[in-house]
Amino acid sequence: MVKKEEKITAEVVVLELEELPRKWGWLLTLGILMLVTGSIGLLQSVAMTLVTVLFFGAIIMVSGTFALVQSIMAKEEQWRGKMVHVLLAVLYIGAGALILVNPVAASAALTLLLGSIFLAMGIIRIVYGFRLRKLGWKWIMPVIIGVIDILFAVILGISWPVSGLWVIGIMVSIELLMYGWMLTFTALTARKMAKQTK
Repeated sequence: MVKKEEKITAEVVVLELEELPRKWGWLLTLGILMLVTGSIGLLQSVAMTLVTVLFFGAIIMVSGTFALVQSIMAKEEQWRGKMVHVLLAVLYIGAGALILVNPVAASAALTLLLGSIFLAMGIIRIVYGFRLRKLGWKWIMPVIIGVIDILFAVILGISWPVSGLWVIGIMVSIELLMYGWMLTFTALTARKMAKQTK
């Protein structure tokens, strides 16, 4: 059964790779668009942060609205079961509305949450690294990454709430640049494949 699934997955990957040469133009366009957006985001990190937070708020609000409609229309016989879903949906809508009303405060709160996550990840990585000391030099890399995570969390904490205005924008911009380069190189490779098959 597992081998059959692996064979189907391999066939899907092959089919997708065969489609790449035909769609390299779209990939290149999307890659360039991401590169341009990411570059603008790095230059205008505050604007990128606010746009990202507003987009996040809108998604939460829309998700909550759909969940509310679905909860009301669901054929749940017991009101207690329906009530939990309705309350969660209302909570989603309320959170989305708060983000849309005050994106600056929301970005500061999200940055504080992000800093806490980096701090927790750093501590976990350092503990994990020290547990690997018996395996030789392999323990050093998790410890170094953990220390970097903690330093980043400390920088976010020291510069908070001002860091809330630029951190999210810079992280989203870097992500866009990375995906942009990946798609651009994939498109150029697909274009070369298309020329070779002609």
